[in-house]
Amino acid sequence: MLRGLYEWTMAKAAHPKAEWWLAFFAFVESSFFPIPPHPLLGLMCLAEPKKAIRFALVCTVASVLGGLFGYAIGYFLYEAVGVWLIGALGLTESFPVAACYIREQGAAAVFLAAGTPIPFKLMTITAGFIEMNLLTFVLAAIAGRALIFMVVGVLFQVFGAPIKRIIDEYLGTVTTVFVVLVVAGIFAVTQLAGSDDGADASADPCTQVTSLERS
Repeated sequence: MLRGLYEWTMAKAAHPKAEWWLAFFAFVESSFFPIPPHPLLGLMCLAEPKKAIRFALVCTVASVLGGLFGYAIGYFLYEAVGVWLIGALGLTESFPVAACYIREQGAAAVFLAAGTPIPFKLMTITAGFIEMNLLTFVLAAIAGRALIFMVVGVLFQVFGAPIKRIIDEYLGTVTTVFVVLVVAGIFAVTQLAGSDDGADASADPCTQVTSLERS
């Protein structure tokens, strides 16, 4: 069953319209959709390693454009759409904290969110709401999104064929190792966050912010 699912997914990832789906998911994830495009990007790079950099570039461009859409939601439509959207995504409590970080750190905060698992949509909508400088926002978004996506593209372009051969031959083992690593990573992050909460709260004023005003 696992083998059949893997082969079906690989076929879909190599479909001629897969790039359009990748661009679509990258766009909406940056503004309002909860599911990231990273798994689809990885599968497409795995299915066609020679096109990995192309796929990563598509993902980067679409994601930055989606970030601009999220910025527009925060800037023009926060009361009408943004409040509901942030609540629907479960990010209401994180919103004032994100605003504080953007005001304090500027481009660095957007870059960090763009290049890490931090919900990028949270930062794009928040940046628009507090009226962050648009050029600064765009440059930080490009840098962060390119970092996280283009690294994947380059790695698969260079090492994709050997990686695919290993997965094709040892699919069950690779899947098991991946699941174990994900669970272990989540556990480690949870434990680290729990042990540092007291110290971070006193050292970082943004963790104490519970409300915000437009700049």
